[in-house]
Amino acid sequence: MTEQVSRTFRVRARGEIACFTRPEMKVERVSYEVMTPSAARGVLEAVLWKPAIEWRVHVIEGLAPIRWISVRRNEVNSRASLDKTMIVADEDRAQRNTVALRDVDYVVHAAFALTPRAGEGDTVRKFEEMFERRLEKGQHHSAPFLGCREFAAALMRADETPPPIDRGVDRPLGWMFYDFDWSGFDGSGSHRESTARTPLFFEARLTDGVLRVPPRAAVRETGGAAR
Repeated sequence: MTEQVSRTFRVRARGEIACFTRPEMKVERVSYEVMTPSAARGVLEAVLWKPAIEWRVHVIEGLAPIRWISVRRNEVNSRASLDKTMIVADEDRAQRNTVALRDVDYVVHAAFALTPRAGEGDTVRKFEEMFERRLEKGQHHSAPFLGCREFAAALMRADETPPPIDRGVDRPLGWMFYDFDWSGFDGSGSHRESTARTPLFFEARLTDGVLRVPPRAAVRETGGAAR
């Protein structure tokens, strides 16, 4: 059966502060230099999330110079789990430094594909119109954010935008977090979270201010899964 894929959308995401955390930084948060594919998928799903569609990010353009800011934030040390469902924030809080980006501005190029969970009445055009309408009206499935939930994002159509930054510059960014691979999760709850999702990474480059995102299958084939 031929896969049903939408046209490519261009969505502009802007914000005063963003932090796309590097996973190797254990104590303090340090951001990647540019939005990650996972974060880009997150802002798209903030506009329209449905079990029937799967967002695929192709390109991320950086429209603003890379600027840094250091902020101190209160964070909870522990995470909720099956063994620890209740956390008292006041008793488990720590103040940590965050090296974030400021005054960010991106254009995300992405499309979606219908998933096996699509119903008989679900069509590509139906969801295209739904996404366009919600983006135009500023309607959100959830509050859009830039890496951390307290760093709000403003989303809009990218009809007229300035050119990407760093024209003529080819900058390697090293291994960047791509997204989680949920192929080992069957939805029945029989897999523990630690084994159900695998973090994927790819070798990122910012060329002429543009980050080109490889397909998920290519990342798997090139050994992008964390060992």
